Amino acid sequence: MEKASTTTLVMKRLFEVAPERVFDAWLNPDMMRKWLFTMETTNKIARNDPRVGGTWEIVDVREGKEYRAIGEYLVIDRPHKLVLTFRMPQFSETVDQITVEFKAVDAGCDMTFTQEIVVPHEEDWTAEDIEKALTEYHTQTEHGWGYMFEGLKQLLETGNINYPS
Repeated sequence: MEKASTTTLVMKRLFEVAPERVFDAWLNPDMMRKWLFTMETTNKIARNDPRVGGTWEIVDVREGKEYRAIGEYLVIDRPHKLVLTFRMPQFSETVDQITVEFKAVDAGCDMTFTQEIVVPHEEDWTAEDIEKALTEYHTQTEHGWGYMFEGLKQLLETGNINYPS
């Protein structure tokens, strides 16, 4: 029988644009396809229904393999707070919750990102096995979001994304 444990990832980023622009980049499919779980060159689908109870979907194709990210909007409070679920069904049936808070500051927008990461594991795993898995998921998730947030920052502040090769 499969069980699950959770770990919490919190990341902060400063964007030199208004909070409304950062908030909208999370909900506008034309923006989403450029940075959220995908790149413009590999994006196949970027669609959403931006209302509480509405869903979102991103499909990215890399090296012939399709990656699908889906979720549901739980809170939409423009331009202050966004809460959504996140799942990648090709990897797991677990559902994470993401909260993004946007605060106006003199320099632009201070974004606080929190993800409750659900990590599946077998019932017979030791506490050490579980802790190792939690650490790996946390580290990999932080790396992925860091990469995406760098792209988002470039997109919002310059209009282009220059990901390293």
